[in-house]
Amino acid sequence: MSSTDIGCKQKIKNFVYETIKEKIITCTYRPGSVLNETQLASEFGLSRTPIREATTLLESEGFLQIIAKKGILVTDILLSDVAQIFQVRMEIEPLALKLSAPNITRDEILHWKKLFTSETIQSANCKQNYKHDLEMHKSFVTHCNNIYIIDMMKKVFDKNMRIITYSSENKAHLQKACQDHIEILDFILKNDFDSAAEKLRSHIAECRNAAFDFFYS
Repeated sequence: MSSTDIGCKQKIKNFVYETIKEKIITCTYRPGSVLNETQLASEFGLSRTPIREATTLLESEGFLQIIAKKGILVTDILLSDVAQIFQVRMEIEPLALKLSAPNITRDEILHWKKLFTSETIQSANCKQNYKHDLEMHKSFVTHCNNIYIIDMMKKVFDKNMRIITYSSENKAHLQKACQDHIEILDFILKNDFDSAAEKLRSHIAECRNAAFDFFYS
């Protein structure tokens, strides 16, 4: 097999993996639903081999559970998942923000401020807005220049996005989240990184409480 063939197969596997993962994170494949390898192969127009490789990898990451002779189960979201993911975020993100804040450009801060003050984001689809929300959090982490924090938080954000998507139809909380982001960004503009980090921590705590309210209801 040539290196070109190997590279092509790897690209196909990565495409299948990323596509299925995105559908799990956005709850297109909802928690508790059962997928079928043959149906997935038909959906992608591929053989079952790249489907099997992708789903096996997603099982190792906790998104799927492959059950012999039954199918591929999209794992449920447990309260323990919600608690532990937000615990990590509350402890790590404020630290990452302190590390990253000096590296965030004024133009980037103003970009996020404009986004979160616009009428569009405050009135549009909740799920799309929470996607913007998480993108800002990811950008803060990326600027921290600590590869271990970045790698860990990428996994946390993937799991967190699924929780948020599943429980996101809360426009009142969305508007409060937008205001929190603006306050965090204003603190960064003033070089008050301690206050920015503390506000971020309280914001994440409120997000956790909103998620708990949904899953306990």
